[in-house]
Amino acid sequence: MQIGFTYDLKDDYLKDGFTEDQAAEFDSIETIDGICFALTEAGHKVDRIGNCKSLVKRLSAGEKWDLVFNIAEGTNGIARESLIPALLEAYDIPYTFSSAAVLSLCLDKALCKRVVSSFGFKTAPFIEVKSCADLDKINIPYPLFAKPVAEGTSKGVTGMSKVADRKELERVCSELLAKYRQNVLVEKFLPGREFTVGITGTGISAHVVGNIEIIYGEKAEKGIYSYANKANYQDRITYAYATDATARKTEDLALAIYKSLDIRDAGRVDMRLGDDGEPYFIEVNPLAGLNPSVSDLPIIAYKRGMTYLQLIKEIVASACERL
Repeated sequence: MQIGFTYDLKDDYLKDGFTEDQAAEFDSIETIDGICFALTEAGHKVDRIGNCKSLVKRLSAGEKWDLVFNIAEGTNGIARESLIPALLEAYDIPYTFSSAAVLSLCLDKALCKRVVSSFGFKTAPFIEVKSCADLDKINIPYPLFAKPVAEGTSKGVTGMSKVADRKELERVCSELLAKYRQNVLVEKFLPGREFTVGITGTGISAHVVGNIEIIYGEKAEKGIYSYANKANYQDRITYAYATDATARKTEDLALAIYKSLDIRDAGRVDMRLGDDGEPYFIEVNPLAGLNPSVSDLPIIAYKRGMTYLQLIKEIVASACERL
């Protein structure tokens, strides 16, 4: 197949004046080269399109592809991940991963938690803070956890995100509101084991690739899957392949959530145990990172015995099957 490839290259945005934090979700050249190599090895011809602006120019010129492999995060707005899928839908060009509607829903963590709760799945009590005046409405017992409502890669999550009292919460929310200019999700802190479940496929073909437990080392910001912990995981985090009864229960719930949200081709569902020992939904990533060295989904695949090439081939096969 002729496969177009859309992405946001971090180096391009850094050259344009973005800060490291602003460019945190964008992909490295290692990721771009890794995906291109895997697609080529699978027998496809790959056309590196790049970001949304590049795609617009190519579409305006009348170009088309058999399939677009899309990992672009977008730059602005709560629906930024949906922009390229929406454009491709307008031009009737098929693409990998979830629809524009699903990507927009899942990026809004508060809205996604409401939808997941409506399906009957457990999620920690939460409130969406639009200004510090909303803190007066909170009646959830401490400790609490605060993060931007629509960021990925743990942007905005630091050792300060777990808060013990109102004074800490007000300081953290003020900083997040000012820095990210979006609402803050404040939820009950879940103290138990933390899992991330990798899934590939669509609908009845969706299946769990594997499940890893996140174990924090001595150098880590304890109990928080922060941006710093992710970026320096070799020194801070152990990813343990989880197969016990609790892990299997978590996998079953994650797969059910994945299917309920109509996620396609591949994704990750993050779960954590509460005080009661039961798994609670944290968030879902329908556009999971695919860096061959450091992203969670490839790490899960490796621990299952899959190669990177096999993972990319499964994603493309899922897209072709549903199309």
